[in-house]
Amino acid sequence: QVQLVESGGGLVRTGDSLRLSCAASGLPFRTHALAWFRQVPGKEREFVAAISWNGVTTSYADSVQGRFFISRDRNKDTVFLQMNSLNGEDTAVYYCAAGENVELLTLSPPKHWGQGIQVTVSS
Repeated sequence: QVQLVESGGGLVRTGDSLRLSCAASGLPFRTHALAWFRQVPGKEREFVAAISWNGVTTSYADSVQGRFFISRDRNKDTVFLQMNSLNGEDTAVYYCAAGENVELLTLSPPKHWGQGIQVTVSS
């Protein structure tokens, strides 16, 4: 059974940094890409960042480019999202996701999702 478990969310202030983690199990993640999405109430879930199985290829949404950085520990099947210079527009529930490759993760809804974790940025 696939499990993606997020951690590291919380309440921070504008300009602060936060790092999210997602522990994956149940899939051959050494051949799967991992990604982060986010969603605010009343809006569609949006792509944030993705990383290939070997960490070589990454992709970012324009809104987080240069502020957020995705990485993974292949040995532990864990993906991280380092979020810097946070602002109110980053407030959302953040979801970890798994898929075949980075391109597919950016184009279509992933098959596997975590339960989500809240990130709130206050001014």
